[in-house]
Amino acid sequence: MKFMVLMIPGDKKSYEAGAMPEAELIEAMMAYNEDLVKSGILQAGDGLHPSPKGARVSFAGGGKSRVSDGPFAEAKELIGGYWIWEVESKAKAVEWAQRCPALAGDTLELRQIFDPGDFGPEVAAKEAALIAAAGGHNLLM
Repeated sequence: MKFMVLMIPGDKKSYEAGAMPEAELIEAMMAYNEDLVKSGILQAGDGLHPSPKGARVSFAGGGKSRVSDGPFAEAKELIGGYWIWEVESKAKAVEWAQRCPALAGDTLELRQIFDPGDFGPEVAAKEAALIAAAGGHNLLM
């Protein structure tokens, strides 16, 4: 099963200001990522720029959308980065999350990713065809 692991920074003010982590934290995080790679569970992962560099697209009825450039003042939780892990169980994902060299106040949120088969065989077959057409890249989920 796959999980998206979201890093929610505790120090939102520093994060939104674009402050880079201390060298020791970067080193510890790189060692952690190396362990994830060696274990075979890491599928993807990246840190994210602060919200002033981002945008949100909100949708209303009738196919209308609204674009808002960052920063996102109303945001209660900001995502600072993410990993995609493939593990045997939620318990294993939690075990790995507890090893993260996060700072005081940081939070990791683990969310299981839907498998195309969760939507039935027709969707799974269409997803397989899309992945093949995309050269092996998952497009739907």
